[in-house]
Amino acid sequence: MQYGICNLSIVPLRFEPQDPSEMVSQVLYGEHFKILEQRKKWSKIRLAFDLYEGWIDNKQYIEINKETYDNFNKMSMSLVGDMVDFVSCEDNQLMPIPLGASLQALDFFNHQYEGTKITERQAKKHLIDTAFLFLNAPYLWGGKTNFGIDCSGFTQMVYKLNGYQLQRDASQQATQGEPLSFIEESEPGDLAFFDNEEGAITHVGIMMKDNYIIHAHGKVRVDRIDHTGIYNVEKRTHTHKLRVIKRII
Repeated sequence: MQYGICNLSIVPLRFEPQDPSEMVSQVLYGEHFKILEQRKKWSKIRLAFDLYEGWIDNKQYIEINKETYDNFNKMSMSLVGDMVDFVSCEDNQLMPIPLGASLQALDFFNHQYEGTKITERQAKKHLIDTAFLFLNAPYLWGGKTNFGIDCSGFTQMVYKLNGYQLQRDASQQATQGEPLSFIEESEPGDLAFFDNEEGAITHVGIMMKDNYIIHAHGKVRVDRIDHTGIYNVEKRTHTHKLRVIKRII
């Protein structure tokens, strides 16, 4: 088994080993992974954080040994806490890194970071404050940053920045936590899931107080929610059909 770590700011994780392939997620600075298959130009990887799999360009990561991989797994959380920041590389070069990037490998990279660090688990009430750091971020399929994010990337990153682990896709996240019987039972920070006509979970958002929800739909936005689903006041219509609300923490 081989191992790797992302030494760049934001790297696409693709469905197939080719540039035109769908981006299914992103690998952020400092995220480490197992290499499941290695080809001339591409490697299939499994991220350590959420076990998500996809293909990454061989030019966009560096290999590490098993001991280093295991050491990163044992390290305490250390994440970038500013919306955008940078690390100082060799020769005083600067490299931007996004909110939520991992900082455990700073010494390994010989990089310097002087910005805000998140190192402790936060109370559930802090989730909404974190969610608003992504407000108005444009929707991007597979995205995980303020410059483009999808619905489940948004919920995963908000929870990650508070010290909690969610899986990557909405359908996977829907298997976590405990279901609530009524919308009135929900608390700010609970997750609401929505399905399509075939019954498949296709969307997720974070519950707020007073029957509001923050979610990524076109952009990260706040909408009303009721027993039917998400109601867009501007369009005067429901845009998503509610399936279940789940309490993760």
